[in-house]
Amino acid sequence: MNKKRIAIFASGEGTNFTALAESFERENLPVSIELLVCDHKDANVLNRAAKFNVDTFVINFKEYPNKAAAEAVILEQLAAKHIDFIILAGYMRILGKTLLSKYEGKTINIHPALLPNFPGRHGIEDAFEAGVPVTGVTVHWVDSGIDSGKIIAQREVPVHKDDHLDQLEARIHAVEHKLYPEVVKQLVEEGEI
Repeated sequence: MNKKRIAIFASGEGTNFTALAESFERENLPVSIELLVCDHKDANVLNRAAKFNVDTFVINFKEYPNKAAAEAVILEQLAAKHIDFIILAGYMRILGKTLLSKYEGKTINIHPALLPNFPGRHGIEDAFEAGVPVTGVTVHWVDSGIDSGKIIAQREVPVHKDDHLDQLEARIHAVEHKLYPEVVKQLVEEGEI
């Protein structure tokens, strides 16, 4: 079976990148991470990619006149690697029309809240400050909105009365690291990837 060629987009620490890469090796899935796209030259995810011998492409959006121009360069990188599917793993940018024109329906994201509640950059903090008893993690298809694509899977995470934000964050990240690889495996088995 031919392996599906995946690009992971990330902006920061890269713990979901590592969880995915380790899962793909452990499960012997017919996928291969061909490229990490990152928008911060000092992000730790670049070090994680190096440990897995994954090629990286760092893009500084400020060097381009607009998002479309920057995404056109990203598309060139994806085409050069023959990328079939994109996994967003802590990528802190909204995908624009340029990328979605080629990869809508071929891109998923993970969000640290139970969508449609608490979309956007601060899902964990927003849920914590709202005082909800339960929050969680959502994996969804990417569309042109902010965390608005069709939901694939969700998992609840309780918010304890004596929680500090960092404790809740740690529990949410632990759930992410299990749920995201499970969902990718399911999508591979179902032929979605």
